[in-house]
Amino acid sequence: MNNSINELNEISRKARIDIIKTLFNAKSGHTAGPLGMVEVFTALYYEVLNHKPSNPEWKGRDRLILSNGHICPVLYVTLANLGYFPKEELKTFRRINSRLQGHPHNVHTPGVENSSGPLGQGISQAMGFALAAKIKGEKHRIYCITSDGEHDEGQTWEAYMFASKQNLDNLTVLMDRNNIQIDGFTKDIMPLEPLKEKLESFNMHVIEVDGHNINEILNACNDAEKVNKTSIIICHTIPGKGVSFMEDDFEWHGKPPGMEETELALRELGNG
Repeated sequence: MNNSINELNEISRKARIDIIKTLFNAKSGHTAGPLGMVEVFTALYYEVLNHKPSNPEWKGRDRLILSNGHICPVLYVTLANLGYFPKEELKTFRRINSRLQGHPHNVHTPGVENSSGPLGQGISQAMGFALAAKIKGEKHRIYCITSDGEHDEGQTWEAYMFASKQNLDNLTVLMDRNNIQIDGFTKDIMPLEPLKEKLESFNMHVIEVDGHNINEILNACNDAEKVNKTSIIICHTIPGKGVSFMEDDFEWHGKPPGMEETELALRELGNG
């Protein structure tokens, strides 16, 4: 779409405001992860992905598979702002019979490619999409968003073995390396380091970026398209990014802001 970096940063700032409002209205949901992944979603949906909001089922579209479905507020806000569905619908987040459930489902929600919730499965889903595209000779790319905490699960590493065997060079995985999970910091729950070296030992092409630097994210995605193997972009992010009292606090992994917290957050984000 050829937006400037300044324009993309402003889109990101406004997306954070929408996320806070959506979570406060729902009185339920995850806060830290969605705020931390805003720049990644902005870069992907505004510059990287080949997609058509006016035609969500367009056959030639790139597919984005969200593995860590609990960060769906950032996905819903991004899709709404691009016109996949009315922005007013964000007010129905997590309500009974809403299309915007607390974990996404792809049956009724425009722009959502997969149902997610059980962690650790999205990478395997993405492998299926990527292999199917190769078998059919289709040229679209597959992108998978995953969390670092999901890498406690063995299925993720089985999926990487499969990707290497099948040479799924049409797949880019973007990992939210925010160092937290619901019970604490990843280094205390299940240490992942040396993460890059582990992934490279599975024959992955690994790139590390500042997950809040849109230019770095765009360059990494461009690099991934040129490599003859599956690429993994480790996005180093700050959970709760943009709201000082939420940043790097794992207790905000799975709770929404109250009234006073919302007012303070919106002021910090320039909307209050």
